[in-house]
Amino acid sequence: MSADLKRFPIGLNLRDGVVDMTHGSGGRAMAQLIEELFVKYFDNDMLRQANDQAAFQVPASRMVISTDGHVISPLFFPGGDIGSLAVHGTVNDVAMSGAKPLYLSAGFILEEGFPLADLERIVASMGKAASEAGVPVVTGDTKVVERGKGDGVFITTTGVGVVPEGINISGDLAQPGDAILVNGTMGDHGVAIMSSRENLEFETSIESDSAALHTLIADMVDAVPNIHCLRDPTRGGLATTLNELAHQSGVGMHLQEAAIPIQPAVKAACELLGLDPLYVANEGKLICICPQEDAERLLDVMQQHPLGKESAIIGKVVEDQHSFVQMETSFGGSRMVDWLVGEQLPRIC
Repeated sequence: MSADLKRFPIGLNLRDGVVDMTHGSGGRAMAQLIEELFVKYFDNDMLRQANDQAAFQVPASRMVISTDGHVISPLFFPGGDIGSLAVHGTVNDVAMSGAKPLYLSAGFILEEGFPLADLERIVASMGKAASEAGVPVVTGDTKVVERGKGDGVFITTTGVGVVPEGINISGDLAQPGDAILVNGTMGDHGVAIMSSRENLEFETSIESDSAALHTLIADMVDAVPNIHCLRDPTRGGLATTLNELAHQSGVGMHLQEAAIPIQPAVKAACELLGLDPLYVANEGKLICICPQEDAERLLDVMQQHPLGKESAIIGKVVEDQHSFVQMETSFGGSRMVDWLVGEQLPRIC
């Protein structure tokens, strides 16, 4: 995201202007776009050095890196937009290792003709989310594709972080007897996107749960350093993510349907749309697997955090050579909770 950071005599037309091919050409128009949008909203000392990379010191510890591409439709939705989502998603992916997220990079693919007013709104939202999370965007890149060759804007973010000494959290560490916890209601993000995409109106407004979870995770790790697994149930929702963890660890899982928090409005919307909320994406939720003896203490810590008030223990890890995820239903029966087959909600994140 390097640029000549001098002021330009004529500013960008952020009200009526659109992205054109010169904004990706590497010339004056691109430098102006970077200065008047990206540097303005992402402003920090490292970014203002205007290099093609960011150099920084890190503690002597294990580092974590994660990359995520964002192609969501629509770009703006109740509770967020592609900009804030790009920050939250990558911050969370880094934090799920127990790491403290440090820095982000951002790559933008812009389509010719995309309104500059919408781009400013996205970049401003992204800058605000990064500032609130305390994880700055320190480098990046911008490319422009011809009209009809993209879909407005795609964003890729990469995050780096460091893991505190003595913390070892991984998807292959779940053990029989462990407790399974979540930090709140399932399916909010996916239903918010679908209701916005299809112009559906429900009696209760449903907003995306998009949020950066690293401060919650820091509290959890401080209280219970022996957490075994953390994972954010994004695409494929709770059900698919639990199947991933079960297969990674070579264990089974038993869930209690009555214990899984789901908003009544989300349940109603899923019934209307023919969806199962257990497979619907989340962007501000996590799954935690920890030793049973630590579960109640960890639950108390989670419930004291603003992003964990509705946390719950929803099941346990069991021995199972087939790595099945099963659920006791509210009616006392039992059913398999299998992998997601196909795509319930495309372009969800």
